[in-house]
Parts: sequence; C-alpha cells; structure tokens
Amino acid sequence: MAYLGEEIKKLGFGLMRLPLKDGVIDVEETKDMVDAFMEAGFTYFDTAWAYAGSEDAIRQALVERYPREKFQLATKNAAWINCKTREEAVAQFDTSLKQTGAGYFDFYLLHNLGEGRTRYFDDFDMWSWIQEKKAQGLIRHIGFSFHSTPEELDAILNAHPEMEFVQLQINYADWENPAVQSRACYEVARKHGKPVIIMEPVKGGMLATPPESVEKILKDAEPQSSAASWAIRFAADLEGVITVLSGMSSLDQMKDNLSYMKDFHGLNDTEKEVLKKAQEEMTRIPLIPCTTCNYCAKVCPKDIGISGSFTAMNYLTLYGNMDMAKSQEQWLVGGHGRKQATECVKCGKCEEVCPQHIKIRENLETVAEKLLK
Repeated sequence: MAYLGEEIKKLGFGLMRLPLKDGVIDVEETKDMVDAFMEAGFTYFDTAWAYAGSEDAIRQALVERYPREKFQLATKNAAWINCKTREEAVAQFDTSLKQTGAGYFDFYLLHNLGEGRTRYFDDFDMWSWIQEKKAQGLIRHIGFSFHSTPEELDAILNAHPEMEFVQLQINYADWENPAVQSRACYEVARKHGKPVIIMEPVKGGMLATPPESVEKILKDAEPQSSAASWAIRFAADLEGVITVLSGMSSLDQMKDNLSYMKDFHGLNDTEKEVLKKAQEEMTRIPLIPCTTCNYCAKVCPKDIGISGSFTAMNYLTLYGNMDMAKSQEQWLVGGHGRKQATECVKCGKCEEVCPQHIKIRENLETVAEKLLK
C-alpha cells in the first residue's frame, strides 16, 4: 500500500549501526548490504546528521552508485545538539546535503522531539523552515521522530498538522510498557491520520536475544526463524505503517531480514497468538513496576532520576545486557540533568507519593550496587 504517494516496501535500512572495521564504518560491506537490499526490491534508507560517518558512508555506498530516483533517502535535523541560534540549526541541512550528495531528501525529520528537546524546534521556528525547504523542492515529505508521552505527541500534532508523518519507537516489548507507551503513541498518530515510520522494532538489538523464556515461545513456534524476525514482523503488521527501520550491522543480518520480509503479507492468526504469548511472558518477568509518572521526582530533595534509574534496571533484568543498561541510566538520568541513585539520602518522601507503592529507596540501592559500581 502506498503512503504519501510513495510505494515503499515494509523494510527500511536504518543506517545508525553500520558495520565497523578498525573503528570506522566499513564502506565496502555497507555496499554489499545496499546491493542486497536494492536487489530484493527495497528502497528506503534512513540516516541522520547526528549519526557519525553515516551520511558520508551512504553517499559512497548508495548515492554514487544508483540512480537517484531508484531509492528514498531520509535524514534528520537535531536542533537540540549544540545549537544556540537558528542559523546553526538550519546549517545541519546544508551539511547533510553535502555529506550525502543526494541533491534532495525524500523524507526529512525534525529529530527526537519530546521533553526539553521540542523547545529548540519551537524557539528556532524550524516548523516554518522545514516547510520552506519543501516548497523549494529540497524535501519531498516532512515529519518528525519522537520519544516521549502520547499526551505530548497529541499536542505537537495539534499544533503542527502540516507534518506528514511521524517516526515512533514501536516493538512488541514496548507495546504496553508504561515507560515507552508504544501503543498509545501509535494510536495518537493514527487518530491524527498520520502514517508511521517505525524505529527500534528490535529495541536496539535486544529483541534479537530476548529473555530465555520468551525466546523459547518463539523458537517452539518457528524453530527456523530468528527472534529478530518476530519483532520486525510484529511492527510491519500494523496498519498505517510506511516502513519498519532495521538498524542492520552486517550482511548476515541483512540477509536474515530480507528472507522473511521480501514477501511479507502480514501475520496470520497463529503468528499473532505466538506474539501475544511472548508479550504475556514479558509481563511475568519481575520488574520494578514504575509507570514513570514522576510524582517522586517532584518531591525528591536531591533531584534523583528515579524513574530513569528504574527503567535502566529493568533493561538489565529483562535482557541481561549491562552495557545497554548503563547506557540507558546515563541517558535517562544524567542526560536529563538528574542525579544518580548514589545520591539518595533515604528521606522517604518519594515513597509517600508513589501510586505504585514501590520500595523506592530499596530499589535505588540495587541500582547503585548493580549499575553504578
């Protein structure tokens, strides 16, 4: 099905995690991946100004090797990264044009809206700027990527109905996750009639190796299929989806994705039931039951990033991935200007206001012991 007048297959090539060789992007393997992707009939490539080396690599691997009309290229503007003026923010666009050599962008996104980041796009009036670039023919379709609450997404779409699409983090693990609210954000986009591009369908690779009990459900149903394939198919089956981005890092990952997406026509009832069981099993794994309401943050005298600490701890419990859990803690706590769990003075004010009756002090101790040593 075509969206925004574009015929795009349901798998997109996310260019954030390209293969590395000696610490830099391996352009030759990237070329092989691009060739396999294009030969299978797929055409959507997603990069960003903020993805170090990615725009330059895709110029060499794709733009200089294929006719421009044979593919769609998307990139993004991150006005909240070291930009103090509108001029600095819009300069990212010229840099992206130069680095990709693409001439124009089929899809251009205001990058990672939500929380304190949205105000940069408002302050610099990037909304009118992006429409000007579209009018000039340098952008074909305008939209934004988003990481925050459904309420904030609704407010942005009410304020900016000119946006043509939204890019959202959606996967079966986050579908009902109170910290991410994938389903609720998806439903807001659909309420506004906006088609969706899906990012993080495999949750940064974590659903390629899900919890053992979840993986057993998937393997029992289809021994020959990868766990990652289930995650991508879940996302691709949703209505109103332009494409599902997979951040592939090797030719083997590319071949796996192509094997089940080349002729994808949706999930059957049996497959949907398997994924439902996998989601139910996820909910049985004992996690800190934080809903990120952040009432605790409002009363904490030390301004500790409590909900971010708990989200990071839940990552460790679910996936056993210490590096990813620590990265989440750094972003959700320090990256949001909050103090770490080690700063807790155990005053108990947080527990007095927590609707979930979480033993916050005890759990912050666990975070400090397991993630911050």
